[in-house]
Amino acid sequence: MNNAAPDETRLYDIAIIGMSGRFPGANDLDEFWRNLVDGVESVTFFSDAELLAAGIPPTQLTHPAYVKGRPILSDIEQFDAAFFGLSPREADTMDPQQRLFLQTAWHALENAGYAPARYTEQAAPRIGVYAGASISTYLLNHLMKNQAQLEGTTPFQVLLGNDKDFLATQTAYRLGLDGPAVAVQTACSTSLVAVHLACQALLTHECDIALAGGVSVTVPQKVGYLYTPEGIASPDGHCRPFDAQAQGTTGGDGVGVVVLKRLSEALADGDSVCAIIRGSAINNDGQRKVGYTAPSQQGQAEVIAAALAAAEVDPRTISYVEAHGTGTALGDPIEVAALTQVFQESTPDCGFCALGAVKGNIGHLDAAAGIAGLIKTTLALQHRQIPTNVNFSAPNPAIPFAGTPFYVSAQTQPWVSDGQPRRAGVSSF
Repeated sequence: MNNAAPDETRLYDIAIIGMSGRFPGANDLDEFWRNLVDGVESVTFFSDAELLAAGIPPTQLTHPAYVKGRPILSDIEQFDAAFFGLSPREADTMDPQQRLFLQTAWHALENAGYAPARYTEQAAPRIGVYAGASISTYLLNHLMKNQAQLEGTTPFQVLLGNDKDFLATQTAYRLGLDGPAVAVQTACSTSLVAVHLACQALLTHECDIALAGGVSVTVPQKVGYLYTPEGIASPDGHCRPFDAQAQGTTGGDGVGVVVLKRLSEALADGDSVCAIIRGSAINNDGQRKVGYTAPSQQGQAEVIAAALAAAEVDPRTISYVEAHGTGTALGDPIEVAALTQVFQESTPDCGFCALGAVKGNIGHLDAAAGIAGLIKTTLALQHRQIPTNVNFSAPNPAIPFAGTPFYVSAQTQPWVSDGQPRRAGVSSF
């Protein structure tokens, strides 16, 4: 993606014309950006009383490996049911993930300058929805344990409000959008795959505007987790991407949506263009890795190369990469190795591209992880600043940064340009 001038646009360029999101420590994108540039880590640690109230057994609280914190959202229960045509009972039995995504989709369209009600008219632009969510812990941990709350409802109604399959179509129905409505599920990469599919739908004219994003909220929120050695989770609740002390990530809650449009039409219609998506790609590792959950250098290198080919850009012109960056012993070195493999096919230059990962700020948002990285990068392009990489003090010795095109962004810095477009890559695996 980049912020190229209009005279450099291509037929296949997609404009981000609006966006909205809520992330740990940030109820809107202005707060999110301030937290990014100030290096704020938005992890909440809970008291024993809060954890007991959430149903955590007392014996687990005293376990030495139990981590009593995670990044969470505030006020997830706040929802204007009537505004979206829902009864109080319907809203009460609906997963907060669906409610939050619906609100965020509305705000994203407002941010883009498009009121959904206008687009129910004949011959109006078709607006599509491509989105994914995490499993409904609201159904599993709350509704199923509070049967009185389900009185007067049917199992089918509960299913509609909680199953991941209905996230996109529920949003399209409530907002009156008649483009494709596609539920996307690829685990941690869900929301960035949703963006890719939305771009493809725009290029094939299946819709004229597309909403793309994801949401992940765990209920109850105030719960910790048991640390497992050699696992993905951090032993202390902190994620340290690319750092010498990196030992894993921590889960978190969040929601994000971008509004996409073919760039040529966005410019012709006078839309505000936040950033341009020049190209994207998706793939799968197959069996080319040591285990199902392990990363594959070759698989990552192939999808990075495919995205660059689709974008038709020289890697030497990319000055920032928002990485997947889980801060795990295996994941970070493989990710940098894959990036280096692809970049060094085009340039021998070292140390010219900043590297960052939003997971240090807000944790791993599962189905919303990719959209958080995309929104962060779009904000960085808009503000012409590269945010600091939170929890970074010294580079991971397993990553030979000196011989790579990359350096970790250790402090917020101006995103300088020599007159060429500022360009960035965003990964989600």
